[in-house]
Amino acid sequence: MAETLVNDARVMSKGQVTIPKNIRSVLGVSTGDRVTFIVEGDSVRVVNSAVYAMKKLQQQMKGEAEKAGFLSEEDVAAWITASRREENEE
Repeated sequence: MAETLVNDARVMSKGQVTIPKNIRSVLGVSTGDRVTFIVEGDSVRVVNSAVYAMKKLQQQMKGEAEKAGFLSEEDVAAWITASRREENEE
């Protein structure tokens, strides 16, 4: 089970909050990275934006490979090989 971390931060006059170092570490964010705020009822989750975007994309794409006829990694590898051959012929 994941460890629960609790930490406080002060909201500054412009609404800015410094994310504590241990929380940044868990989120995998550093200077210049983006975070996403997810409001659920009276709670807010802060997540790494890149990780959140990838998870959303994976959810949206779920099942699309099967619809396209890719049933295994070998099917994908064969398609890539065939596509590269076609590109090289052009």
